[in-house]
Amino acid sequence: MTKIILFWFGILGVLLFVIAAILGGFQFDDYSHIQQFISESYATGTPYGNQLRYFMYLPSGILLSLFAFFAPRHFPKSKIISIAFGLFAVFYGLGTIVVSVFPCDEGCNRELIDPTISQIIHNLMGGLTYMIVPFAIIAIGIQTKSWQNYRAFAMMTLSCGSIALVFAWLMMANPNGNYIGLFQRLVEGSILFWVVNTAVKIKNT
Repeated sequence: MTKIILFWFGILGVLLFVIAAILGGFQFDDYSHIQQFISESYATGTPYGNQLRYFMYLPSGILLSLFAFFAPRHFPKSKIISIAFGLFAVFYGLGTIVVSVFPCDEGCNRELIDPTISQIIHNLMGGLTYMIVPFAIIAIGIQTKSWQNYRAFAMMTLSCGSIALVFAWLMMANPNGNYIGLFQRLVEGSILFWVVNTAVKIKNT
């Protein structure tokens, strides 16, 4: 796959995710990006949940999976790089697809009172994503730190991975907190910022 195609896979995957996250909040008069999960905007029973899931989040997941799967081919050969990008492809790219197909219950049922199978799968995939992806990004940063012409990329990668890790921990430590939406968006924002910069790095290398 050419660098320019891979670049656009990453960029379009990010754009679809970000636009969907923003538009989803407009369905409700009282939706809070600070206090509510992104998933609540496309949960079962939401006005435009199906459209957001199938026309934005699902394609985003496909594009990001392909981006991460082919990205190692444009880096110096490294088993760690291949494994880390593979984990990203599975747990972030495929993970986005899974949570699109299996939305959470209305309101995301934080207390898990009689959860549906869809809610259980959604929570399990989301939890695995936030536990694994930050470490995958950090591993890429550590591996590229000593490579020539990758120093700035490595520092950016380590920063994004560390931010994602800290706020993922804060989010999972208190899923009913008043700032849960903010923490989740900081996790997602740091990951997606990393994708954009990685796409640019691949394109320009």
